[in-house]
Amino acid sequence: MSILLYFTIVPLGTAFLVTLLRKKKGISDLLAVLSSLYLFGLSLATAGLTKSHGVMIYKVGGWFPTIGITLVVDGLSAFLLVAINLVAFLVLIYAISYMERYTDKWKFHALFMFMLAGLNGVIISGDLFNLYVFLEIASISAYALVAFGVKPQNLEAAFKYTIMGAVASIFILLGIALLYSYTSTLNMADVAYCLSDKAKNPLLVFIWVLFLAGFGLKAALVPFHAWLPDAHSSAPSPVSAMLSGVVIKTIGIYALMRIFFNVLGVSINLLSVLMASGILSMVVGAFLAIAQNDIKRMLAYSSISQVGYIIFALGVGTPLAILGGLFHLFNHAVFKSLLFLDAGAIEYSTGERNMDKLGGLNNKLPVTGYTSLMAAMSISGIPPLAGFWSKLIIIVAAVEAGYIGYAIVAVLISIVTLVYYLKFQSFVFFGKLDAVYNKIQEVPLAMKTALVILAVICVMGGLMLTGTFRPFLEGASNVILSGTGYKQAVLGAIR
Repeated sequence: MSILLYFTIVPLGTAFLVTLLRKKKGISDLLAVLSSLYLFGLSLATAGLTKSHGVMIYKVGGWFPTIGITLVVDGLSAFLLVAINLVAFLVLIYAISYMERYTDKWKFHALFMFMLAGLNGVIISGDLFNLYVFLEIASISAYALVAFGVKPQNLEAAFKYTIMGAVASIFILLGIALLYSYTSTLNMADVAYCLSDKAKNPLLVFIWVLFLAGFGLKAALVPFHAWLPDAHSSAPSPVSAMLSGVVIKTIGIYALMRIFFNVLGVSINLLSVLMASGILSMVVGAFLAIAQNDIKRMLAYSSISQVGYIIFALGVGTPLAILGGLFHLFNHAVFKSLLFLDAGAIEYSTGERNMDKLGGLNNKLPVTGYTSLMAAMSISGIPPLAGFWSKLIIIVAAVEAGYIGYAIVAVLISIVTLVYYLKFQSFVFFGKLDAVYNKIQEVPLAMKTALVILAVICVMGGLMLTGTFRPFLEGASNVILSGTGYKQAVLGAIR
């Protein structure tokens, strides 16, 4: 069980070594890539162990909860660990060439590894306060990475992100403090156990509101989304890929799922709020995306819309909907990371992000063009790509649950999504090539490698519904469906 420690120790140690050896050229690339590869392998091994042995618990220092700190990995944690570390590994391969255009590359890698340590820490934390600490480590690193280009727009976006993130953190910390005052414990399984013995209290409703606002801000749900378009579009593309691909999923959606479903417990009213918020995010994000000419801003608004599908699925709350929501979470981590990396490849080769000033790039950037096509069609729900299956499951689940009107909205928004991604493909990769781009070349090998691997996952992602991979997805879904049964699983494993 001590291997759980390595999810945070390895990236933190790597950040220290990168700083220590910063004067050696290329060492930060090597250390970061090897570290992320190790973490991805470790996450796969942990997923296998969780499947065969159930919940994994590590008691830090040998202290039993509620006195000591526990690290916990169950099916949901293992699922997110694989997604986070897969994307991080491929983003770091891409960054080998991309970040050469920035000074002090070692600072990027140090901050990136701090962010990765925070994301992994959020996933494996078994108590609320340490979840908050790791959430802040990931958030503060992300603020700095958004500002990494140090241009005025980078600094302005980072400032907005920092302010909104700080407001979210205040809501979350206040919610944790009130919950501790009510239950006298911070261990999540123990909190769930204590709440099961207590009568309903109006204080819990206020705590739900604080957590919903806090994690809603972190996940950029409408109406808490104002910071995301600037932050995601202004950051270097590897950072944008991480922010949209895994950061908002981890410190927003995962934390919301874990606390509401497994600790506090859900009610019909809460599920209705999640459904409404999901539909609102779906619609607002899509119609704001269709009006954009800047590629990265379009992708940023698209993230808001796609997060809406995930939250809507959680609100439907049936086993099929939860399965579809988690599948879409994984798919979005892959195809949105790929789209942001493709946007970075376009900017790397042309120096331009405005779709109106591009065109015909397929002739010069075929790898970028075809990989972005795969990602665009997958996110639009075109069969047989991965995004089609996750959206289909969510829509079918909504119909089965009687939410036919919401299901129709989800279908219509998927059509709108297809429209603006066809616009992106048409304006950027088809048509006549401007003479100014006659001499551009395809991006370097490291960048192409990351793009191709992510595109292959977009194509083959539907295999997660087959017999070999389905238990991995179902294991995560079952944790959410077990609700506050999480407390028996964790406390039973500790004993």
